[in-house]
Amino acid sequence: MTEPSYLTAVRESYDTVAADYAQQVKSPAELDPLTRAMLAAFAELVRGDGLGPVADIGCGPGKLTAYLNTLGVSARGIDLSPKMIELARQAHPGLRFTVGSMTALDLRDGELGGILAFYSTHHTPPEQLPGVFAEFHRTLAPGGRLLLGGAVGDERLRPARAYGHPVSYESYRLPPHRLAGLLAEAGFVVTARLEQEPVGLKRQHFCLLAHKPVQP
Repeated sequence: MTEPSYLTAVRESYDTVAADYAQQVKSPAELDPLTRAMLAAFAELVRGDGLGPVADIGCGPGKLTAYLNTLGVSARGIDLSPKMIELARQAHPGLRFTVGSMTALDLRDGELGGILAFYSTHHTPPEQLPGVFAEFHRTLAPGGRLLLGGAVGDERLRPARAYGHPVSYESYRLPPHRLAGLLAEAGFVVTARLEQEPVGLKRQHFCLLAHKPVQP
């Protein structure tokens, strides 16, 4: 089966920028207090549920994967870029990192207690998001949690360069209410929304906390 061109562009671009991205992307300690609070709440809920491990999907160099482990949850990282996974394994040798696509996760139905997708779905064309969210729903156990984070907007971006290198991917910023609607269509219940104005931030930021219902 031929891979969609946007996935190829994302993989090749992040393989190109991986080393500089790993140096420039914020560590969890550098994130704003509200984002850290959402991550902590997500981790606390997953711990309390006791339903299974967390997959950090689009984990990049694994900084948030490692942070979740410090918050007491068993987390693994999955990323489309082999170079990113190589860097994550070097930085965090005690954790599990694998190459994979959020469009077809190599996970059993109901295997996960939680999914973190933090600034990782924005390269997916909007018309492909229902399939991605369906994969998230499939791999979560009933009652499992999802934390989705990204930049607020309503635009399609085509950067020529990023992190000092040429890139070929596109980015799609969507309004949080539209993403919440897509999550609901995929079977999720959204339980909390955080939208931050760009005061002290580079861009307006959102987090959506959702769960897969125990009963369909």
